[in-house]
Amino acid sequence: MKVLHVITSLDSGGAEGVLARLCRADPSNAHHVISLMDEGVYGLPLRQAGVQVYCAGMPRGKLTVKGLFRLWRFIREARPDVIQTWMYHADLLGGLLGRLAGVRSIVWGIRNSDLEPGKSSRSTILVAKLCARISFWLPARIAVCAERAAEIHARIGYCTGKMTVIPNGYDLANFKPLPSSAKTIRQEFQIPASDVLIGMVARFDPFKDHGNLISALAQLDERGVNFRCLLVGDGMDSGNTELLRLIEEAGLEKRIILTGRRADIPVVMNALDLHVLSSLSEAFPNVVAEAMACGTPCVSTDVGDASLIVGDTGWIVPPGNSDKLAAALQVATNEIVETEAWQKRKAAARTRIENKFSLEGMIKSFDSLWQAVFR
Repeated sequence: MKVLHVITSLDSGGAEGVLARLCRADPSNAHHVISLMDEGVYGLPLRQAGVQVYCAGMPRGKLTVKGLFRLWRFIREARPDVIQTWMYHADLLGGLLGRLAGVRSIVWGIRNSDLEPGKSSRSTILVAKLCARISFWLPARIAVCAERAAEIHARIGYCTGKMTVIPNGYDLANFKPLPSSAKTIRQEFQIPASDVLIGMVARFDPFKDHGNLISALAQLDERGVNFRCLLVGDGMDSGNTELLRLIEEAGLEKRIILTGRRADIPVVMNALDLHVLSSLSEAFPNVVAEAMACGTPCVSTDVGDASLIVGDTGWIVPPGNSDKLAAALQVATNEIVETEAWQKRKAAARTRIENKFSLEGMIKSFDSLWQAVFR
């Protein structure tokens, strides 16, 4: 089939990454992608993989007549068998203009599990509520990335009979145990072997709640735990004055290492003894699954489907509670010393991702859904 994906942007993000993995790894269908904005981070890699990429060129947060016309024209020219949309604005615009272009096999994509004021913008909440009202007639089906996301959207009025939960899938040939990585990263940042290496891969964003993590790490430091913590992602650098202030106030200048964005995330995940996610809000936190695929156990706040991903291989704590986050981190760091128990936990983390969240499984689920609506 020819599948046309409509997504809000192609910048670095969870939904964008899943779309890119799906298009590049699916051998059964021909994929085309429309970004409502520009080609962002993933446009070039997608084109290099043979995927046709179009850009409607609309500014962030704004609709333009020219952009809407481009979107309609791209759909008409592509003549897809199925339109798969990603995220609320793309669901609404891609769905409506897809129908106007004569396509009825439309699958929406829900990628968010929180729609609360303060956690989501007012415009996002309004668009989601509008989508809920028209979900009974516009899309043929709705692909939801997480069980919790399905529950939340059912409560605001989405058509539950059209929902299918398809968890994210991961390239297990890329995210896999690489024992040599630990030595490489420790040498790069001069981290002694005696220090437990904790890390969090996440951009600087209020929803990631780095303040919560830093407060928990300060408690670990007070208790005499020998650790270093790598903070990896956009905004995790010396130019972030707000982050530097938080670190200095906690007295953790010698404990926390800011790496900025890195392209070698599988290497980083392998080097960590423990990955932590301190978020206030997520849908399906990719970094948790990626760390586990590398055999790195995780401590995560109970957001989105984090508890479903982690299972009994790691620790889940309430969001926004630095005391409980610190307690879980201390339990984990104590277990690292017990080599046999920790090795079993590492193996269990990898096995859980292999069994439940493989890329092949995700591709098969999407393909089955598209086949069903195309018939």
